Amino acid sequence: MKIIKRLLVLALAVLLPALAHSEILAMVNYESKPNLTPRREGIAIIDVDPKSPGFAKIINDIPLPTDRVAHHIFYNKDSSKAYITALGNGPLHTMDMKHIPYQLKKVEVPECQVGEDMVFSKDNKTWYLTCMGSSNVIKGDAQNDQTIKVIAADSKDTFIRYPHGIGLNEDIDRLIVTSTVRPSDLGDAGETVTVIEATTGKVLSTHKLSDKPSPSGVSPVEAVFLPNAKPALAYINTMFGNALWTGTWNDEKKVFDFRQVFDFSSIKQGVPLEIYFNDRHDRLYITTAKPGHLNIFDISEPAKPKLLKSIATAGGAHHVVLSPDARYAIVQNSFINLPEMSDGSISVIDLKSQEKIASIDVLKNQGLNPNSIIMMPKWHHDDAH
Repeated sequence: MKIIKRLLVLALAVLLPALAHSEILAMVNYESKPNLTPRREGIAIIDVDPKSPGFAKIINDIPLPTDRVAHHIFYNKDSSKAYITALGNGPLHTMDMKHIPYQLKKVEVPECQVGEDMVFSKDNKTWYLTCMGSSNVIKGDAQNDQTIKVIAADSKDTFIRYPHGIGLNEDIDRLIVTSTVRPSDLGDAGETVTVIEATTGKVLSTHKLSDKPSPSGVSPVEAVFLPNAKPALAYINTMFGNALWTGTWNDEKKVFDFRQVFDFSSIKQGVPLEIYFNDRHDRLYITTAKPGHLNIFDISEPAKPKLLKSIATAGGAHHVVLSPDARYAIVQNSFINLPEMSDGSISVIDLKSQEKIASIDVLKNQGLNPNSIIMMPKWHHDDAH
């Protein structure tokens, strides 16, 4: 008995210091608020674990060129490489996540202007990049990061205009790409999504996501497939239409059936942006930037999402990461420096109590806005993006 007690004491002596130094690290790219000079850009690694002694502290800060306007961060399928899209000089860069110190490497994609969203094939051999400024999609080799194909419209009936969001479902060999807004001034808002055959890059069809007369200007923004859904199903937000749509695969006809399934105006919210799921794929998380909320939906029936809770965060609620145990949702609050949508904070939501429990203001207090957030590879567990 004494031996067992001694072993327990020894185990606790080893375990407690480790628990005391627990952390969850997220990577956040940031830029200066419009009134801050001189302008700054960078990538900050922040401890987002509310139980950690280092909570809300910057662990590492990687400066970026001030003309980059780094926008989104994506991982390849094994999280060994990060891809950073940019609205300014150089639309795509990579970062080897196995090499410290982290360094950015430019990827040459001359046919791309204003890099936006990316998706990756399951075998980690291919990526697709939307280019909102040049109105095309780039298919690339994920091993050497060389362009394979430039996908553009091939007829008057199918077109890719200001592409932003992109979803990939390899089981049905389809991409869905959103037509969003002109990047120079957010004007000329689109109203359609375009369906592309992923393997060939053939543009197949274009579909309007609005019941209003054209041009409705609803601006579809994100398109994300629900992993493992049968039949295949994608969720699409219309940024200015304030609505959530589904695209459900009709296997007999080999087409999608699109329909609106939720109106955010009904709960006095606007500018729905990002789309995320929990690991069990029975919860859907959608951010709205104005006035800033995290919305939680029950998707036990994927085609009939049911709103469970809307949690106020701050102006510009945008990207979301979930803690590995799904206890916390961490929401980055800034949407391209737009008025009333660029609070600059990062909200911590307790998903058990469904309430905001903390605000990370370390960037906001320096006059900086976080543009996106992603967990560091050790804590990353998002299978939909």
